[in-house]
Amino acid sequence: MGIKTTKDYVKFYINLEMQDSVNLLSFINNEKMVLKHKLENKKIDKDPILNGVDILDGLIEEIKGIGEQAVLKKYSE
Repeated sequence: MGIKTTKDYVKFYINLEMQDSVNLLSFINNEKMVLKHKLENKKIDKDPILNGVDILDGLIEEIKGIGEQAVLKKYSE
């Protein structure tokens, strides 16, 4: 898994240029669902996936606390 930090997730979202159609929280929730499905595969290393889920959980809490625009600004700099 190439995404290892919160900043990486936000940059990935921004680089997809989908802000006009999908908000960050929806994107994060979708990514989290995808990672949880990957955990069901018994042949892969689960540590990077669990780390990704933890990062996404942290992003969700930040969005709830300071708002999506503040999170985007914080991690896009």
